[in-house]
Amino acid sequence: MHGRLKVRTTEEEREHKKKEQALKVKAYKAAMQLIMTKRQKQEYDDEMLTASTPILQRNPDVTTLWNIRRECVLEKIKNIKSLTTDEQSDGNENQSEENSAVTKERKIQQIFEAELNFTEHCLPVNPKSYNIWHHRIWVLENSPQANWQNELALCSSYLKKDERNFHTWDYRRYVAEKAKVPKQKELDFCTEKIKINFSNYSSWHQRSLLLPILYPYEGEAKPKKPMNEEKLKEELEMVLTAAFTDPNDSSAWFYQRWLLGYSRPEMAVCGFRANQEKAVIAFTKPLTSKGLKVILKSSDKEQELTEWSTVNLGPSDYMLKTTLKAGSDLKIFNYIVVSTPLYTSGLLPLKIFHDDIYYFQALVNSTAYTDDVLDELKAHLQMCENLLEYEPDSKWTLLTSALLMRAIDSQTYHSKALNYLEKLQTVDNLRENYYKDLASKWILENALMDWSETDNIPKQLNLNDLKQLTTLTDPQYLCIADEILLSDNLKERCAALKTFQEI
Repeated sequence: MHGRLKVRTTEEEREHKKKEQALKVKAYKAAMQLIMTKRQKQEYDDEMLTASTPILQRNPDVTTLWNIRRECVLEKIKNIKSLTTDEQSDGNENQSEENSAVTKERKIQQIFEAELNFTEHCLPVNPKSYNIWHHRIWVLENSPQANWQNELALCSSYLKKDERNFHTWDYRRYVAEKAKVPKQKELDFCTEKIKINFSNYSSWHQRSLLLPILYPYEGEAKPKKPMNEEKLKEELEMVLTAAFTDPNDSSAWFYQRWLLGYSRPEMAVCGFRANQEKAVIAFTKPLTSKGLKVILKSSDKEQELTEWSTVNLGPSDYMLKTTLKAGSDLKIFNYIVVSTPLYTSGLLPLKIFHDDIYYFQALVNSTAYTDDVLDELKAHLQMCENLLEYEPDSKWTLLTSALLMRAIDSQTYHSKALNYLEKLQTVDNLRENYYKDLASKWILENALMDWSETDNIPKQLNLNDLKQLTTLTDPQYLCIADEILLSDNLKERCAALKTFQEI
């Protein structure tokens, strides 16, 4: 009927979309063919830039085209810089040279501004495109006059639309550094975003980068705390509110875990042993032998051990070894001092075992807190326990409770924390092996702590009776032992494990 819109049938609609798609593919292939042909001929001109524009506006993730645009921009700048003064002269030589330089800079700036404007047209298509943000960084790094305040405003605009967009957060970190934004102001910005939405991994992460700089920890506790204790207490209070607002959201729980120090350990010596033939040293983190210095010291003598090599024969390892000249009386040495390009130990006390000398530092499984922070941690644990009465299968609450127990007193809560991990293997069975490995780590920590206080060190380490020990998470700590007793299952899984005598 006249005046009524004809509605296509399903078949007609499908055919129409098929034709549209065919036209788009044809146009894309033609544009890409033109671009690649011109690139082969090294014709980096406006035509190539224009050809790439509609493709990137529809799909900004074609990395090759962004690289080609950069080549075009660099070629245009090269051509502008190659213009002689005579080509732009108005008769006054001195003034012409000055005007020429200004004109060139203005033209170059216009090229970069055009690229920035182009990326702003692409961002709405995909604000999480790596290519767009990386291209803006490249433009700003090369631009004669980068406007960092404009970039901060752009970041704020996109974080209003999506406060969890980690691409924008990464870009903001770069821009804030360039704009010399005060760290405290950035921290306030993070706080504002977290208050809007607690489930903001990027903002919590940014917070973890800023706090150690603004509130550095200057104490001697090991492992080192992320910030001073006064601020740590405030952060614990803040994260508690976030975690209990939505117990099923993981972002605040992860941040709390960072506050408790559950991150990679700092570089340190965890074991050393030497006899008349060889020496073995173990570290908390892998390293190369380059720059490693190990010196044995007594009150009036010292001896440097050289020519270290990795035990695994790779470029880096947790354990290194060296051969010694026979006849050295090692028992005269009281201390060992170790240094690498990024780490220097203090005087580490040596102990004697028969004719050998050794040093051992058990895995640090808890740290010392002030009474105020300890009270705050206990309050967190109590609230977690209260929540578990209503939601006994809340995986984040179970895991956090176990972590808090370890932070408060790893020895007292050892069994209860392991029970929670055992329950998590059922509650969160997709991560069953993760909880088994975490339990194994805690069991090994506890066993090494006990071993360090017995007469069996370094003669024998008995791990055979530890039923929940399913793997050895930190085998480098065992390198000083003469004998390691393992269950049959662990022997199969840790076939490459070597005692001091076997290294």
